[in-house]
Amino acid sequence: MDLSEFEQDNSCSSRLSSAVPPLCVSEPCCLGIDEAGRGPVLGPMVYGICYCPVSKKQDLVDLKVADSKTLTEAERERLFEKLDSAKDYVGWALQVLSPNTISTSMQQRAKYNLNAISHDTAIGLIQFALDSGVNLKEVFVDTVGPAEKYEEKLKSRFPELEVTVRPKADSLFPVVSAASICAKVARDQAVKGWKFLEDLGDVGLEYGSGYPNDPKTKDWLAKVLDPVFGYPQFVRFSWSTAQTILDSRAVPVHWDDSDEEGDKETKKNAAAMLSYFTKKDTGKRQPHRFFHERKLEAVSDL
Repeated sequence: MDLSEFEQDNSCSSRLSSAVPPLCVSEPCCLGIDEAGRGPVLGPMVYGICYCPVSKKQDLVDLKVADSKTLTEAERERLFEKLDSAKDYVGWALQVLSPNTISTSMQQRAKYNLNAISHDTAIGLIQFALDSGVNLKEVFVDTVGPAEKYEEKLKSRFPELEVTVRPKADSLFPVVSAASICAKVARDQAVKGWKFLEDLGDVGLEYGSGYPNDPKTKDWLAKVLDPVFGYPQFVRFSWSTAQTILDSRAVPVHWDDSDEEGDKETKKNAAAMLSYFTKKDTGKRQPHRFFHERKLEAVSDL
Protein backbone atom coordinates (compact mmCIF):
# COMPACT_ATOMS: atom_id res chain seq x y z
CA MET A 1 0.00 0.00 0.00
CA ASP A 2 1.44 3.33 -1.07
CA LEU A 3 0.96 5.98 1.64
CA SER A 4 3.52 8.39 0.21
CA GLU A 5 0.93 11.11 -0.41
CA PHE A 6 -0.08 11.11 3.25
CA GLU A 7 3.50 10.79 4.47
CA GLN A 8 4.53 13.93 2.55
CA ASP A 9 2.38 15.96 4.95
CA ASN A 10 1.01 13.87 7.81
CA SER A 11 -0.49 16.95 9.48
CA CYS A 12 -3.32 16.81 6.93
CA SER A 13 -5.78 14.11 5.94
CA SER A 14 -5.46 12.18 2.70
CA ARG A 15 -7.59 9.93 0.48
CA LEU A 16 -6.23 6.85 -1.29
CA SER A 17 -8.07 4.59 -3.70
CA SER A 18 -7.71 1.77 -6.17
CA ALA A 19 -8.91 1.93 -9.76
CA VAL A 20 -12.61 1.15 -10.22
CA PRO A 21 -13.05 -2.25 -11.91
CA PRO A 22 -15.20 -1.98 -15.08
CA LEU A 23 -17.41 -4.74 -13.66
CA CYS A 24 -18.26 -2.48 -10.71
CA VAL A 25 -19.59 0.11 -13.14
CA SER A 26 -21.71 -2.26 -15.21
CA GLU A 27 -23.10 -4.46 -12.39
CA PRO A 28 -24.93 -3.59 -9.12
CA CYS A 29 -22.44 -3.57 -6.25
CA CYS A 30 -22.30 -3.96 -2.49
CA LEU A 31 -20.00 -1.81 -0.35
CA GLY A 32 -18.69 -2.19 3.20
CA ILE A 33 -17.39 0.50 5.57
CA ASP A 34 -15.21 0.15 8.66
CA GLU A 35 -12.51 2.07 10.51
CA ALA A 36 -9.23 1.43 12.30
CA GLY A 37 -7.68 3.49 15.06
CA ARG A 38 -10.70 5.13 16.65
CA GLY A 39 -9.52 4.73 20.25
CA PRO A 40 -5.72 5.35 20.28
CA VAL A 41 -4.25 8.63 21.52
CA LEU A 42 -1.49 8.31 18.90
CA GLY A 43 -1.60 8.26 15.12
CA PRO A 44 -4.33 8.61 12.50
CA MET A 45 -7.79 7.12 12.28
CA VAL A 46 -8.41 5.41 8.95
CA TYR A 47 -11.80 4.85 7.34
CA GLY A 48 -11.99 2.25 4.61
CA ILE A 49 -14.51 1.11 2.02
CA CYS A 50 -14.36 -2.02 -0.09
CA TYR A 51 -16.82 -2.88 -2.85
CA CYS A 52 -17.55 -5.60 -5.39
CA PRO A 53 -20.47 -6.71 -7.62
CA VAL A 54 -23.33 -8.36 -5.71
CA SER A 55 -22.83 -11.36 -7.99
CA LYS A 56 -19.26 -11.72 -6.65
CA LYS A 57 -20.07 -11.89 -2.93
CA GLN A 58 -19.13 -15.57 -2.78
CA ASP A 59 -15.80 -14.82 -4.45
CA LEU A 60 -15.12 -12.40 -1.62
CA VAL A 61 -15.99 -15.11 0.91
CA ASP A 62 -13.63 -17.50 -0.87
CA LEU A 63 -10.77 -15.05 -0.23
CA LYS A 64 -11.36 -15.87 3.47
CA VAL A 65 -11.52 -12.26 4.63
CA ALA A 66 -12.29 -11.82 8.34
CA ASP A 67 -12.56 -9.12 10.98
CA SER A 68 -9.13 -7.46 11.04
CA LYS A 69 -9.03 -7.54 14.85
CA THR A 70 -8.98 -11.36 14.76
CA LEU A 71 -5.99 -11.47 12.41
CA THR A 72 -2.28 -10.99 12.90
CA GLU A 73 -0.51 -8.15 11.13
CA ALA A 74 1.02 -10.62 8.66
CA GLU A 75 -2.38 -12.17 7.93
CA ARG A 76 -3.94 -8.76 7.34
CA GLU A 77 -1.21 -7.77 4.92
CA ARG A 78 -1.54 -11.07 3.04
CA LEU A 79 -5.32 -10.65 2.72
CA PHE A 80 -4.97 -7.05 1.59
CA GLU A 81 -2.62 -8.21 -1.15
CA LYS A 82 -5.29 -10.71 -2.23
CA LEU A 83 -7.97 -8.01 -2.28
CA ASP A 84 -5.74 -5.58 -4.14
CA SER A 85 -4.87 -8.28 -6.68
CA ALA A 86 -8.53 -9.00 -7.44
CA LYS A 87 -8.64 -5.85 -9.57
CA ASP A 88 -11.21 -7.26 -11.98
CA TYR A 89 -14.00 -7.19 -9.38
CA VAL A 90 -12.77 -5.58 -6.11
CA GLY A 91 -12.17 -1.89 -5.43
CA TRP A 92 -11.31 0.03 -2.27
CA ALA A 93 -10.78 3.57 -0.96
CA LEU A 94 -9.37 5.00 2.27
CA GLN A 95 -9.64 8.28 4.16
CA VAL A 96 -6.64 8.77 6.45
CA LEU A 97 -7.56 11.29 9.17
CA SER A 98 -4.42 12.77 10.71
CA PRO A 99 -4.17 13.20 14.50
CA ASN A 100 -3.95 16.94 13.92
CA THR A 101 -7.19 16.95 11.92
CA ILE A 102 -8.99 14.92 14.58
CA SER A 103 -7.89 17.10 17.51
CA THR A 104 -8.44 20.48 15.87
CA SER A 105 -11.88 19.35 14.67
CA MET A 106 -12.91 18.18 18.14
CA GLN A 107 -11.67 21.35 19.84
CA GLN A 108 -13.12 23.93 17.48
CA ARG A 109 -15.68 26.40 18.87
CA ALA A 110 -18.65 24.62 17.27
CA LYS A 111 -18.93 21.11 18.75
CA TYR A 112 -17.73 18.45 16.30
CA ASN A 113 -17.23 15.19 18.14
CA LEU A 114 -15.65 11.94 16.99
CA ASN A 115 -18.99 10.35 16.09
CA ALA A 116 -19.87 13.27 13.82
CA ILE A 117 -16.40 13.12 12.23
CA SER A 118 -16.87 9.37 11.66
CA HIS A 119 -20.33 9.77 10.13
CA ASP A 120 -19.19 12.55 7.80
CA THR A 121 -16.16 10.54 6.72
CA ALA A 122 -18.28 7.49 5.92
CA ILE A 123 -20.75 9.64 3.97
CA GLY A 124 -17.87 11.21 2.07
CA LEU A 125 -16.49 7.80 1.07
CA ILE A 126 -19.89 6.54 -0.13
CA GLN A 127 -20.27 9.70 -2.20
CA PHE A 128 -16.74 9.26 -3.53
CA ALA A 129 -17.61 5.74 -4.74
CA LEU A 130 -20.77 7.02 -6.42
CA ASP A 131 -18.90 9.93 -8.03
CA SER A 132 -16.27 7.45 -9.27
CA GLY A 133 -18.94 5.57 -11.19
CA VAL A 134 -19.45 2.58 -8.89
CA ASN A 135 -22.92 1.13 -9.45
CA LEU A 136 -23.85 0.93 -5.78
CA LYS A 137 -26.94 -0.91 -4.60
CA GLU A 138 -26.16 -2.20 -1.08
CA VAL A 139 -24.13 -0.58 1.71
CA PHE A 140 -23.12 -2.33 4.94
CA VAL A 141 -21.68 -0.27 7.81
CA ASP A 142 -20.16 -1.03 11.21
CA THR A 143 -22.07 1.25 13.54
CA VAL A 144 -20.83 4.37 15.30
CA GLY A 145 -23.33 5.30 17.98
CA PRO A 146 -26.91 3.91 17.94
CA ALA A 147 -27.26 1.71 14.85
CA GLU A 148 -30.87 2.68 14.14
CA LYS A 149 -30.18 6.42 14.10
CA TYR A 150 -27.04 6.01 12.01
CA GLU A 151 -28.91 3.82 9.51
CA GLU A 152 -31.72 6.38 9.28
CA LYS A 153 -29.18 9.15 8.70
CA LEU A 154 -27.49 7.26 5.85
CA LYS A 155 -30.82 6.28 4.27
CA SER A 156 -31.98 9.90 4.26
CA ARG A 157 -28.69 10.94 2.64
CA PHE A 158 -28.71 8.07 0.10
CA PRO A 159 -32.37 7.08 -0.43
CA GLU A 160 -31.51 5.11 -3.56
CA LEU A 161 -29.30 2.67 -1.62
CA GLU A 162 -30.16 -0.32 0.59
CA VAL A 163 -28.32 0.58 3.81
CA THR A 164 -27.64 -1.85 6.67
CA VAL A 165 -25.93 -0.61 9.86
CA ARG A 166 -25.06 -3.23 12.48
CA PRO A 167 -22.80 -3.52 15.52
CA LYS A 168 -19.79 -5.73 14.75
CA ALA A 169 -20.65 -5.63 11.04
CA ASP A 170 -17.02 -6.53 10.32
CA SER A 171 -17.72 -10.03 11.64
CA LEU A 172 -21.13 -10.35 9.93
CA PHE A 173 -20.55 -9.17 6.36
CA PRO A 174 -17.46 -10.15 4.31
CA VAL A 175 -17.46 -6.85 2.42
CA VAL A 176 -17.16 -4.99 5.76
CA SER A 177 -14.42 -7.38 6.84
CA ALA A 178 -12.58 -6.49 3.64
CA ALA A 179 -12.95 -2.77 4.40
CA SER A 180 -11.71 -3.43 7.95
CA ILE A 181 -8.57 -5.11 6.60
CA CYS A 182 -7.84 -2.25 4.20
CA ALA A 183 -8.23 0.34 6.97
CA LYS A 184 -6.16 -1.58 9.51
CA VAL A 185 -3.27 -2.25 7.11
CA ALA A 186 -3.13 1.47 6.24
CA ARG A 187 -3.27 2.51 9.90
CA ASP A 188 -0.49 0.07 10.90
CA GLN A 189 1.69 1.25 8.05
CA ALA A 190 1.11 4.93 8.83
CA VAL A 191 1.99 4.47 12.51
CA LYS A 192 5.03 2.32 11.81
CA GLY A 193 6.41 4.71 9.20
CA TRP A 194 5.47 7.96 10.95
CA LYS A 195 7.82 10.82 10.07
CA PHE A 196 8.22 13.21 12.99
CA LEU A 197 8.63 16.82 11.92
CA GLU A 198 9.62 17.72 15.47
CA ASP A 199 13.02 17.08 17.09
CA LEU A 200 12.30 14.56 19.85
CA GLY A 201 15.88 14.39 21.06
CA ASP A 202 16.63 11.20 23.01
CA VAL A 203 13.01 10.29 23.69
CA GLY A 204 12.99 7.63 21.01
CA LEU A 205 10.18 6.01 19.10
CA GLU A 206 9.13 3.29 21.55
CA TYR A 207 5.56 4.53 22.07
CA GLY A 208 3.78 1.22 22.50
CA SER A 209 0.36 0.43 21.04
CA GLY A 210 -0.86 4.03 21.15
CA TYR A 211 -3.88 3.14 23.29
CA PRO A 212 -4.47 5.29 26.41
CA ASN A 213 -4.31 2.32 28.81
CA ASP A 214 -0.91 1.15 27.54
CA PRO A 215 1.74 2.00 30.23
CA LYS A 216 4.39 2.29 27.51
CA THR A 217 2.30 4.86 25.66
CA LYS A 218 1.62 6.82 28.85
CA ASP A 219 5.33 6.85 29.70
CA TRP A 220 6.21 8.06 26.19
CA LEU A 221 3.59 10.83 26.38
CA ALA A 222 5.10 12.06 29.65
CA LYS A 223 8.63 12.07 28.23
CA VAL A 224 7.86 13.67 24.86
CA LEU A 225 5.87 16.59 26.28
CA ASP A 226 7.38 20.01 25.68
CA PRO A 227 6.24 22.25 28.57
CA VAL A 228 5.67 25.21 26.21
CA PHE A 229 4.83 23.75 22.79
CA GLY A 230 3.01 20.61 23.95
CA TYR A 231 3.04 17.48 21.82
CA PRO A 232 4.25 16.49 18.35
CA GLN A 233 1.51 16.14 15.75
CA PHE A 234 1.57 12.37 16.17
CA VAL A 235 -0.46 12.87 19.38
CA ARG A 236 -4.20 13.50 19.50
CA PHE A 237 -3.97 16.33 21.99
CA SER A 238 -7.77 16.43 22.39
CA TRP A 239 -7.72 13.01 24.15
CA SER A 240 -8.17 13.16 27.93
CA THR A 241 -4.99 11.12 28.42
CA ALA A 242 -2.94 13.87 26.76
CA GLN A 243 -4.96 16.68 28.37
CA THR A 244 -4.31 15.33 31.87
CA ILE A 245 -0.55 15.37 31.32
CA LEU A 246 -0.72 18.83 29.73
CA ASP A 247 -2.70 20.22 32.68
CA SER A 248 -0.26 18.85 35.24
CA ARG A 249 3.09 19.40 33.53
CA ALA A 250 2.82 22.09 30.86
CA VAL A 251 3.46 25.78 31.52
CA PRO A 252 0.14 27.48 32.40
CA VAL A 253 -1.06 30.21 30.06
CA HIS A 254 -2.51 33.43 31.51
CA TRP A 255 -4.63 35.58 29.22
CA ASP A 256 -4.34 39.19 30.43
CA ASP A 257 -7.47 40.33 28.66
CA SER A 258 -9.58 37.84 30.59
CA ASP A 259 -8.88 39.21 34.08
CA GLU A 260 -10.63 42.07 35.82
CA GLU A 261 -8.07 44.73 34.90
CA GLY A 262 -8.14 43.56 31.30
CA ASP A 263 -11.93 43.77 31.28
CA LYS A 264 -11.81 47.35 32.62
CA GLU A 265 -9.28 48.40 30.00
CA THR A 266 -11.31 46.76 27.26
CA LYS A 267 -14.47 48.58 28.38
CA LYS A 268 -12.57 51.88 28.56
CA ASN A 269 -11.24 51.47 25.01
CA ALA A 270 -14.67 50.46 23.74
CA ALA A 271 -16.25 53.53 25.35
CA ALA A 272 -13.65 55.79 23.77
CA MET A 273 -14.30 54.29 20.37
CA LEU A 274 -18.08 54.60 20.73
CA SER A 275 -17.76 58.25 21.80
CA TYR A 276 -16.35 59.04 18.38
CA PHE A 277 -19.69 58.13 16.84
CA THR A 278 -21.80 59.89 19.49
CA LYS A 279 -23.64 63.04 18.39
CA LYS A 280 -22.24 66.04 20.23
CA ASP A 281 -24.28 69.13 21.12
CA THR A 282 -22.05 72.12 20.25
CA GLY A 283 -24.68 74.85 20.52
CA LYS A 284 -25.64 76.88 17.47
CA ARG A 285 -24.91 75.08 14.26
CA GLN A 286 -22.37 76.90 12.08
CA PRO A 287 -23.36 77.32 8.41
CA HIS A 288 -21.20 75.90 5.67
CA ARG A 289 -18.75 78.39 4.16
CA PHE A 290 -20.67 78.19 0.87
CA PHE A 291 -23.51 80.10 2.55
CA HIS A 292 -21.19 82.40 4.51
CA GLU A 293 -19.23 83.57 1.45
CA ARG A 294 -22.43 84.39 -0.42
CA LYS A 295 -23.99 86.13 2.57
CA LEU A 296 -26.90 83.68 2.56
CA GLU A 297 -28.98 83.20 5.67
CA ALA A 298 -31.73 80.82 6.64
CA VAL A 299 -35.20 82.29 6.94
CA SER A 300 -37.83 81.20 9.39
CA ASP A 301 -40.79 82.02 7.20
CA LEU A 302 -41.72 83.21 3.70
